[in-house]
Amino acid sequence: MKSRRPNFNFLRPILFTGVLPCALAGAMLPAHALEFGEAELYYELNNTDGDLGIHGSIDGGPYIELEIHDGKELTIGRLTAQGALAKQGLTQFFFESAEPKFSELSPRKFFQRFPEGEYEIVAQTASGQFIEAEVQLSQLMAAPVGNITVAGVPAAAHCTAPNLPVVSAAAPIVIDWDPVTFSHPTIGKRGPVQIAEYQFFIQREGVKLALELPPDVTSFEVPASIIAMGNDFKFEIIARTVSGNNTAVESCFLVQ
Repeated sequence: MKSRRPNFNFLRPILFTGVLPCALAGAMLPAHALEFGEAELYYELNNTDGDLGIHGSIDGGPYIELEIHDGKELTIGRLTAQGALAKQGLTQFFFESAEPKFSELSPRKFFQRFPEGEYEIVAQTASGQFIEAEVQLSQLMAAPVGNITVAGVPAAAHCTAPNLPVVSAAAPIVIDWDPVTFSHPTIGKRGPVQIAEYQFFIQREGVKLALELPPDVTSFEVPASIIAMGNDFKFEIIARTVSGNNTAVESCFLVQ
């Protein structure tokens, strides 16, 4: 994708829009354009709930205008600061799209809406400098982690299942799972995947513990101090690929 200078000659409130015509003036971005410290676009699949979304995480600046262009150079997102916030500048931006159920938006139609390929993120500073990044989106999604056990008891398929594991608070509660090495069996492209990390979350009302685990770590012992806070817990395990895509599963267990 050739980097082009967006038309940032406007002021409007902060917004993040749907698909818009690409506001390109035709001039190439200067060779001295700055780079973002972080620029990510990725898909996230909740395999338990059956939904897909597109997420973004952008860090760098400060800037006052930001655009995201797809592979056809259409502007799919625009963020603008004005007034006092424009004077201050923006540096960090994270977004999650809506994630309708597959009954409302099938994975096939979702990927048609957000096809894989090269996307461009471009921002402009108050002094007129440009910050840019090119990001690759891949439809290779990790398979959901499988063979999950809670203290040796098979995990339930979801939190509303009638057979939630019941484990003893007197013994260590270890949640483990098989490593992920291949793509999702039915969603996205097929092929081997490389896991960058597993993200692990455990929570109950008022308490949430979040961890990022190396790809060779596929178990976690829940601290006794967390278990002592209640008797019903929800957990989530995300397999994150090296391209940034996430595949999540959720389940629950009871403690007695």
